[in-house]
Amino acid sequence: MRKIGFSNEKYIELQSKYIKERIKQFDNKLYLEFGGKLFDDHHASRVLPGFEPDSKLKMLLELKQDAEIIIVINANDIENNKMRGDLGITYDLEVLRLIDAFQNIGLYVGSVTITRFENQVHAIAFQKKLENLGIKVFRHYPIAGYPNDIEKIVSEEGFGINDYIETTKPLVVVTPGPGSGKMATCLSQLYHEYTHGVKAGYAKFETFPIWNIPLKHPVNLAYEAATADLNDVNMIDPFHLEAYNETTVNYNRDVEIFPVLESTFKKIMSTCPYKSPTDMGVNMAGNAIIDDEACKEASKQEIIRRYYQTKLDFKRGLVDKSAISKIEAIMLTLDLKATDRKCVNHALEIEEKTNEPGFAIELNDGHIITGKTTSLLGSASACLLNALKYLANIDDDILLIEPEVIEPVAKLKKGILKNKNPRLHTDEILLSLSISANNNENAKKALSCIEQLQYCEAHSSVILSETDIDTLKRLGIRLTSEDKFQFNRIYQK
Repeated sequence: MRKIGFSNEKYIELQSKYIKERIKQFDNKLYLEFGGKLFDDHHASRVLPGFEPDSKLKMLLELKQDAEIIIVINANDIENNKMRGDLGITYDLEVLRLIDAFQNIGLYVGSVTITRFENQVHAIAFQKKLENLGIKVFRHYPIAGYPNDIEKIVSEEGFGINDYIETTKPLVVVTPGPGSGKMATCLSQLYHEYTHGVKAGYAKFETFPIWNIPLKHPVNLAYEAATADLNDVNMIDPFHLEAYNETTVNYNRDVEIFPVLESTFKKIMSTCPYKSPTDMGVNMAGNAIIDDEACKEASKQEIIRRYYQTKLDFKRGLVDKSAISKIEAIMLTLDLKATDRKCVNHALEIEEKTNEPGFAIELNDGHIITGKTTSLLGSASACLLNALKYLANIDDDILLIEPEVIEPVAKLKKGILKNKNPRLHTDEILLSLSISANNNENAKKALSCIEQLQYCEAHSSVILSETDIDTLKRLGIRLTSEDKFQFNRIYQK
């Protein structure tokens, strides 16, 4: 059974309490730079089993009476149509998605801020679109010498040229992701608040690395693996060690920028409220770990998954080979091998025996289910059906879907739609199973077990189609694959 290593309830309680305390340290006004994902934080849920993907959102809901949100987007990302890889949408559409998502659960979105604004055509159009929808929009501009020229930055010619973002709540959450200009937005607001006589504060909310667990703890190493392409490195916070003689973990970018931030705070506030990057953080995740061994094991598996994913990204030209080497070094540190993922060898064995792609799923009870390629089913589809049979306690030799249901679909794909491959993808097999469930009790029983596939581990001996990858992801199956296609050709579809 899947072991729980993290208390979600404890985390929400501790985190909301700690943020309230931080607000009180200042003039009842705190700008909270929110790193990572507010929604769908699946990395955290994988390395901290028990952490729910929307935990941070639930924590904010505890504070919703006192909180408002500023969504920040870089004008250059609008201009370049930058995509969010996991969702396949542009950053400007992601802003619209976030506004809806926040408002639908009762969180107040005060405004959108466009950073690094230089009259980009698409940024101007996006601002007009937002304003037509009734959303307040503010502009922040590039500042020459940022972040090192403190005298210029903290002046009328620096932060002073930015729009002052009007806010009404004690807690202002500045989000979303990297490269948006969240930190600069927070600091600009501090400058403006102080010129308005409001002694506001700043804090940073990053879940990883976790500051109060060891540097080489697998949870922290899994974060390094997840950011292998960004050259992020976990390190001991030297400022915290010097100030408190206490060892804490931070990451290189925050440690490197801290002297600049310290000088900026002193220029704005006449003093710096923090002695270290760790001081700036408000992260209670480490205090909610209830089974350290479960989190260690989950993190080791995540590192192996990241290894396989990074090899795929390299093949697709998305990362340099150095990212693979970095994860290999992490695996060496923990004495991990790629085959320490139980489903891997089973998938490869199927391919070796059949000379066709193989697939294997490790269920939550530890049982391994395999699937082989047939004339009508891909290996992932076959494995999915086999797994549902096992979960529903249905004999292997019983057909869940009658051939007369599958064959017309395959004929349609090859004949009418001109697909070279007539085999049914995972989404098609699930639709066929749903149709069969109307008249077939076994199909109905199997379909009722589909939610039990969440958190299962799976491996494919070849790169699957985007359709299969998306379907398995939606089912909550944690998929890896070898970095090779089924067919040796340059153009893959």
